[in-house]
Amino acid sequence: MAQAVIESPATSFGPVKLVDAGVLSIGYVEAGPADGPAVILIHGWPYDVHSFAEVTPMLASAGFHVVVPYVRGYGSTRFLSDGTIRNGQQAVLANDTVELMDALNLDTAIIAGFDWGGRSADIVAALWPERCTGLVSVSGYLIGSQAGGKLPLAPEAERQWWYQYYFATERGRDGYDKCRREFAKLIWRTASPKWNFDDATFDRSAASFDNPDHVHIVIHNYRWRLGLADGEAEYDELEKRLASGPKISVPTITLEGDANGAPHPDPSSYAEKFSGPYSHRTLEGGIGHNLPQEAPHEFADAVMEVQSWSSANRGGRHVRHDRTVERRHSDSPIPR
Repeated sequence: MAQAVIESPATSFGPVKLVDAGVLSIGYVEAGPADGPAVILIHGWPYDVHSFAEVTPMLASAGFHVVVPYVRGYGSTRFLSDGTIRNGQQAVLANDTVELMDALNLDTAIIAGFDWGGRSADIVAALWPERCTGLVSVSGYLIGSQAGGKLPLAPEAERQWWYQYYFATERGRDGYDKCRREFAKLIWRTASPKWNFDDATFDRSAASFDNPDHVHIVIHNYRWRLGLADGEAEYDELEKRLASGPKISVPTITLEGDANGAPHPDPSSYAEKFSGPYSHRTLEGGIGHNLPQEAPHEFADAVMEVQSWSSANRGGRHVRHDRTVERRHSDSPIPR
């Protein structure tokens, strides 16, 4: 039975509900018919649920049951106990999604996300394929390991990860805590250099960074990747499985923007990680890292297409193709 749900202050696209799930009280936005195919949309850093402010009503109007949670350390999501470790490792963040599904009585769902959310979506699809009917992941296969995080990269690639190394220091922790908004705005600008967002758009997401656990989760996430912070022992077996680079068998569409200024892998490097129905789309027109907010029509289209594949796949259909997509104008209709 689902946990009791209460409402907290609204986002720009719907009220925020709260539900106890695992070690968290998770804040989330919900839209669409309760009996529609479920889709969970997961944001990244430094963003929040508003990355899906336009995607959510598009999917709801198409009959989807849409759930958009605040990741631990963001918005209205809180830990139920002061004694719980503020852990940001990849397996824990993905497990939060499964715990949310259990709390909301969602047996299965399409999982879609970008940045941290894309990694969590990948992990749910890889480790719990029976819970994931389809996957939409910006920047493709993002599952990593601490061993991989210790390997040096080429100088230009290392430069792109400057903030990760900054966060490895106590100066970096203090600097981020002191300048959360300024730091986030810098990342928004460098990760999406052609996205002309205004102050109001940024400010509505930046409020989520006032969460009391935000800095703890962000710093632990990046230090854990480099092996500078320990995870929790109960997740060691999951991390061992993830370190093997498991393939993903569920129907999947991966997306990339042609102007993504954040570190991201080349699509050719991960195509073989997807063993089921699969397609990759590169979006043209200056689309950056925050793809769901910059190209909401295309992101929503991908979710709807994966849903159609999921249904067709039960009949044995198998799809694999790549294509480049030119961004539609915001007033263009969505194919149903």
